[in-house]
Parts: sequence; structure tokens; C-alpha cells
Amino acid sequence: MENVKILVVDDEHEIVDAICKLLQTEGYETFKAYDGLEALDVLNQEEIHLIIMDIMMPKQDGLSTMMQVRMDKNIPIILLTAKTEESDLVLGLSMGADDYISKPYKPAELLARVKSQTRRYLKLGNYGVPEKNPREIIVNGGLELNVKEKQLYVDGEPVKLTAKEYNILMMLMKNPGMVFSAETIYEKVWNDIAYGVENTVMVHIRRLREKIEINPSEPKYIKVVWGIGYKMDKI
Repeated sequence: MENVKILVVDDEHEIVDAICKLLQTEGYETFKAYDGLEALDVLNQEEIHLIIMDIMMPKQDGLSTMMQVRMDKNIPIILLTAKTEESDLVLGLSMGADDYISKPYKPAELLARVKSQTRRYLKLGNYGVPEKNPREIIVNGGLELNVKEKQLYVDGEPVKLTAKEYNILMMLMKNPGMVFSAETIYEKVWNDIAYGVENTVMVHIRRLREKIEINPSEPKYIKVVWGIGYKMDKI
């Protein structure tokens, strides 16, 4: 148990401290963060095996943070939620959260959920670890993306993409069903700070649709999730 590392993320310091103390009594090693950006910093420095994270936080909320984590990690994530955040919770589960617990939480219930998630993580071994040799060919419906050649084929025909279009498509195809905000797409593809980038991303998505969709106005692959972002439907 001593090698299991858990990151607790909440803007309320008392909650973080209480959960960490509870986990430490069970032999877990704990790390603290008080917003999404701090959480990402910890993840870049430590091999974390489980995240317990609040939804509503300053600077960067839990859902946005989870989307960024899910881009290259399958670390189990347990969301902390208040009753007033039920709609956010449903969204969080659909976006890749593994479990949730409501505030105020019961210590025994929290520990049970933590043990369940960490047991699955350890049992599967490489669960949550990015592939050292990622798939060279990603297929979805009539789309075939050859990662090694950086070439897209649509219904067997080669299609030219710009570097930005290619990287956006690869992100979406590697994570079918996962919703990415315009800000997340911009930060990862442009490798820059996202501010007022919705139109830039939208233009690139529109160009991508024109190249991969039979009817771009009624897309089959790249869908808009209104008010949230974009996703690739699994065909």
C-alpha cells in the first residue's frame, strides 16, 4: 500500500487536509493541490495512481482539469461534488470520471471507493500508463490515420491536412467520445496559452469537417457538444 500515491484536489484546505489524513492512516502516500493548475503540476512531477478532485475550483475547475488529464493518462478519478452540482457530476462521469462521492462525505464510503479504484489500477498493471509504442494506425469508420506516416485516408483515399488539422484530428481520434474544450485543443495543439481562441479552433474544425465529412453541415465524425467543446463520435 505504501507505493500507492493519491492526489487530493480541492480549494478548501480543510477538506484536503482531512482527506489526506484519512488516507494516510490507511498507508497511502498523499499529495495536495488547491486548484486544477496545481493538480497538473503535481501530475507532471509525480507518478500518481488516483485523483480525488473537487468540481468547482478557482483558476481551473475539476472538469477542465480532468479533460487535460484524460488526454494521455487513465488514472482513476473520483469527483467530489455538492448536491447543487449534480448536472456537473453527470457531465463529469460522461467525460471520463471513474466514480464520485458527495459532500459531506462519509470516511468509510470514501475509503471503500478509493480501495476499489486503486485495486483495479494495480491489478491491471499498466492501467493509466501511456503506451510506449502508440498505435501506428488509428481507425474510426471510414477514417484511417497513419501516425507513422502522418497521413489520413478517408474511405481509402489520401487526404492532405495541415499540421494543426492533423494534430487536432489525432487528438480526437485517439480519444473517441471524449469532449475537449476549445481552450484545451488550443493549448495542446498550438502549445500556447488559450485566450479568446474559440473562433480559431472553430475555423480549423470546420476545415477538418470539409475534408472528412460527406456532408459537413451534418457531421458524422466531429460533433459539437454545445457550451463545452468538440468530440469524435465512435463509428
